[in-house]
Order: sequence, then C-alpha cells, then structure tokens
Amino acid sequence: MNKIVILDGYTINPGDLSWSALSDFGEVQIYDNTAPEQVDERIRDAQYVLSSKVVFDEARFNRHPNLRYIGALATGYNVIDVKAAREHGVTVTNIPEYATNATAQMTIALLLELANHVGHHSRLVHEGKWSETEHFCFWDKPLTELSGKTIGLFGFGRIAGQTARVCMALGMRVIAHSRRPIRIPSDDLMGVESVSFENLLKQSDFLSFHCPLTEETRGIVNADTIATMKNGIYLINTARGPIFDEAAVYDALCSGKIAGVAVDVLSTEPPPENHILYNAPNCIITPHIAWAPLETRMRLIETAVNNLSAYLSGNPIHVVS
Repeated sequence: MNKIVILDGYTINPGDLSWSALSDFGEVQIYDNTAPEQVDERIRDAQYVLSSKVVFDEARFNRHPNLRYIGALATGYNVIDVKAAREHGVTVTNIPEYATNATAQMTIALLLELANHVGHHSRLVHEGKWSETEHFCFWDKPLTELSGKTIGLFGFGRIAGQTARVCMALGMRVIAHSRRPIRIPSDDLMGVESVSFENLLKQSDFLSFHCPLTEETRGIVNADTIATMKNGIYLINTARGPIFDEAAVYDALCSGKIAGVAVDVLSTEPPPENHILYNAPNCIITPHIAWAPLETRMRLIETAVNNLSAYLSGNPIHVVS
C-alpha cells in the first residue's frame, strides 16, 4: 500500500479541518511537527510526502531512493532543492494562488494599522488613557490619510494585483516593479504604473513586498537600498522574512529614516526571544498569519489532495520540479 506522510500538519490543520480525503490514496501518517533529526526516520518507508517547512536537500534525496513525490503545502518551495528532486526522479508540486485574497487582506490590514494605529489606540483606551484626558479625543501617534499617497509594490503577481485594487479604491497612487515585465491583467488595474527599482525606492511613501525568496531577493532591503528610499517611508512585508536585512531595518527605524514597519514574516520562524525587531520603534509584527484564515486553509488542503490525485493518475498538476 502507498504510504503518505505529512511532516508538519498542525499549522495547516490544528484540528478544525480534516485530512481524511488523503486516505483514498493509501496509508496516511500525520505528524504535527517534525524536527530536523526526525525527518529521515519518519519518511523511511514513504513514497509520498507532504510538507510545508521541512528542508529537502540533495543529501536527503540520496538517503531516500524510494521517495517519488513531495507536495509542498505552500506556494513557496524554497526549502526544497527542486533541481536535486528532478535528478532523483521526484515530482514536486506546490499550492498556487490559494492565499491570494487572504494575503492581500493582511497587507491592507498592516497598511491601515501603520496609517491609523488602531490596535495601539485601542490598548491605550483599555489602559484608561482616554478617561484621563479632558478632551473628547486623543492620539499619541501621527495619523495618516492614505488618499494621495504613493504605495510601491515590489513584485506584481496576483497578490500584489489584489492589493493594488484596494489601494486604488483608497485613493492611493500605485507604482510597481517586478523582475519580469509587468502585465496588467485587467482593466481595473490600468492605473498601476510600472517603474524602475530605483524609482520604486525613491517615490514610495509605503512599500510592500510581494515576491518569492530567491538569491536575488534575499536581503534586498538593506542599508544601501534603505538609503535610496524616501525619508519617512513605511515598509510592509507579507512575503518572506529574509527579504529584509533585519539589522539594517532596525537601524533605520531607530534613526527615523524608516517611519514604520509592519511584517507578517521574519527571517527565522519562530523567532528567538531576543529578536532584534522586538525592541525597534514603530514596528508591527504578526506571527505569519496572512495565509491562515479557515477558508484559506480549506482551499490549501483541497488543492494538496487534488495535486496528489493528479500525480497518481499520471497527469500531475502544479509541478515545480
């Protein structure tokens, strides 16, 4: 019987969903989480593995010649050496587009938090600060009207496109830069302006990142690129943590060069207790939850099942290897 192993299923399904559809294809073994030293033993007899964050490098493929299929439980698959997979005859698939709306929604939530500081002021009210003032209202951080401001989008796939739609509805100017020529997919995005990377940095009041993690994008926000940015810029990252040189971001927040940062991802997840950005001023950090609404995770599991089914039928879909 086919053996299917899920190595890190808890974050996708902490108990509010079901993996039962996979049982149609073989024996299913589900692990909530798998430490690096546990991986080899857990996939020893498996032909098919589903995983989100476990590293599969060439050495691991060498140790597991029976492995035939890896289903990445995410859109990104940078933890899998797809070249080595291909050389070992292992098919790798991913989950494209499942979190487009959810990630755009989170981007806008972070944008609005940077502009209005809703959570911050709510906490102050609950701490009694409003009751202490003699005025009918108060605020202790600058509030920003987004209409007329420029938001830059680094990367212009579906998530960035959906983000652009909402930003334009808020009256923002939207500029974008991508490694590939930008193609406007629909009339409602005709207002998006394609600019060079340098102009993206120089013109953006807010700059949001929507790109995969590659050697080209790793650390693309660094001391040099920050120096090129407009003074008082706000940065948003819902893509991948290592896109930011976090030490450089910390320094720029402390100096005021960057007015605020909102990130849903960090370079190490979970982060250490003393992560450098914890003590940075005007820095909002959420625990990689853009992809996590119930509806989004339902779609992810359904796509993962369909990917494996298509592979077993001889007509694989969403292949990245």
